[in-house]
Amino acid sequence: MSIDYIERQSESPYVETITRGRMVSAGSTIRPATCHWHMVFVKPRDRVLALVVGPWTTAGVVSWPEGAEVLWIKFKLGTFMPHLPTRKFRDSETQLPEGAFGRFWLHGSTWQYPDYDNAETFVERLVRDETLVRDPLVNTVLNGYRHDLSSRTVRHRFLQATGLPQGHIYQIERAQRAETLLRQGKSILDTVDEAGYFDQPHLTRSLKQWIGHTPAQILQGAIG
Repeated sequence: MSIDYIERQSESPYVETITRGRMVSAGSTIRPATCHWHMVFVKPRDRVLALVVGPWTTAGVVSWPEGAEVLWIKFKLGTFMPHLPTRKFRDSETQLPEGAFGRFWLHGSTWQYPDYDNAETFVERLVRDETLVRDPLVNTVLNGYRHDLSSRTVRHRFLQATGLPQGHIYQIERAQRAETLLRQGKSILDTVDEAGYFDQPHLTRSLKQWIGHTPAQILQGAIG
């Protein structure tokens, strides 16, 4: 599968990145696990499909048809839809109902499809409508700031806002860091040390589960 894409960071407090892509050729590729959920808009031909996707707790395979145009809105951790808690669509893709006049249904209203340039405006409208909110506790905990809440309350709010326990988020982000180190040319043993793994087998198990490749495969791809 071959993809032409462009990605940019977002200044929205609710959005991590905006990505636009076009599938030059059909095929399949490994999709790594991710802590974040997305809204994905796929235009295979003369229609647009609106999807709510992830987060994904294991690596898997994704396929796209040739010529499909895709817009990915990747939301920051802690951003969620109260009427559809993130845990409800973990490890799945949910297609939103199509509306009339090129729109789609979400939370009892029809919405225009966003594009790469107005994605933040679309998100702001979701926020004003209270379809999209953000729980600041997630950022507080992930950054190690102090709070006075019980571990049970923290766990409940993490599951509601991110769909994942805090430990899963740590493991996925550690695997992503290890992948980055390997792609930068770090040795496997150095990556074990810098990413905080016990030993090489521990690193290998983690990367196979979360990234979908072994350390040797990632190194080979970086070199090749």
